[in-house]
Amino acid sequence: MEKSENRQTKRETLMAQAPIPGLILKMAVPTIVAFLINSIYSLTDTYFVHFLGTNATAAVSVNASLDQLIMMAGSMLAVGAASYTSRLLGARDGEKAGQVLSTSFFGAFAFGLAVGVLGLLFTRPLVYLLGATPTCEEFAVQYADYVLLVAPFMACNFVMNQCLRSEGSALFSMFGMGFGGILNCVLDPIFIFTLNLGVAGASIATAISKVVSFIILIFPYLTRRSVLRLSIRSVRIVKDILYQVVSVGSSSMFRSGLAVVSAIILNNIAGDISNSVLAGVGVCTKIMMFPFGVILGFGTGFQPVVGFNWGAKRYDRVRESFRFASRTAIAVGLAMGAVLAVGADGVIALFAEADPEMEAVGALCIRLQCLAMPIHSWVAVVNMFCAGLGDARGALILSSSRQGTCFIPIVYPLAWLFGTVGVASVQAVADALSLVLAIPIVRKVMKRVKEAESQAAPETLPVREGSL
Repeated sequence: MEKSENRQTKRETLMAQAPIPGLILKMAVPTIVAFLINSIYSLTDTYFVHFLGTNATAAVSVNASLDQLIMMAGSMLAVGAASYTSRLLGARDGEKAGQVLSTSFFGAFAFGLAVGVLGLLFTRPLVYLLGATPTCEEFAVQYADYVLLVAPFMACNFVMNQCLRSEGSALFSMFGMGFGGILNCVLDPIFIFTLNLGVAGASIATAISKVVSFIILIFPYLTRRSVLRLSIRSVRIVKDILYQVVSVGSSSMFRSGLAVVSAIILNNIAGDISNSVLAGVGVCTKIMMFPFGVILGFGTGFQPVVGFNWGAKRYDRVRESFRFASRTAIAVGLAMGAVLAVGADGVIALFAEADPEMEAVGALCIRLQCLAMPIHSWVAVVNMFCAGLGDARGALILSSSRQGTCFIPIVYPLAWLFGTVGVASVQAVADALSLVLAIPIVRKVMKRVKEAESQAAPETLPVREGSL
């Protein structure tokens, strides 16, 4: 018990007093590494599967939407729980924070189980819905089967991953997600080629890696090395917890849901043109997971800092956190976009297997998204700013813009007017349009911070006696 209190005291001191730039980077770097390594899951599968041909590559690309489907409620509970637990820990209510974690964890497991059972019962209709063509259908079914088997563990991984970060244990989070990604790299060639399992082998390797990540992430909770406590006895299905988790986390659920819808629409349009276009757009999406992982990881590291200090009424640190995060995100977005745009041809060629049409579409798609990357980076920070402060409406609007309100209305017109070029450009155009929504939202949120600061007497976070 004393060790737990010491960890909590150290965390409070760190979050309330450490210099903002170093604190955000300290929280963000392990998160970024975890996201980058986690991105290896799908990209590794794509790399090894591309040796089996364009149809196999297209099948794996289609199943990226299946991951998003599993993420829907898992990410809603994860983001909502992380936001609320950060604020509760800032207000020193660790017991309730543990109840939030436990309720979200077991809720995510139930959702993942439901998706897995229903998906296995209707696998073939599911992959058709996701955009599979008749020529890649069988590969898509093979890949989906094993991913669906581990859906409950995948959903729980999101919750544990986010909540470990919210309590400042970003290294645990990084190791859990990162080790699974590395393991997937090792297992993929063994199952695909050595055991001659083909596309099914890639799926089996991914499934094993997800379960291993689950075991690692749950370890600190089972051994009481975490600040928060995970227990089925702490589950509380009460109005306050449900409202706080769902209201803030719904932004992530809608983002995942809209990502599924937009991917289905884009996959079907691209597949009608050719499997090469479908594979090229799909591979681009997986390649862009790397820079987007840096962006999302940075924002996720920023969120608990701003959330904790908002709960602790340290409004000066809230404003400083946002300013630093905004400047850094834009600069990093510019740098990553420039580097990736220059090397787009070489990168896409690694996955094209002598398919010129796939190479051309993929490279164009990458370059266009690189142009919009600084905008996407800043909008992501604004989104996390809203989530950290519990502004459910702002977080929902922004999280649903990139692949929803700014994407779906333009995908058919662009495809109809410009064909393959329109399909390749739709995500970049949607990213640019999301800026129109972000500017008024951030102004409103900053006004809220100033009003809260003016109503409260200047104060610092209360610190327990003897904690400094």
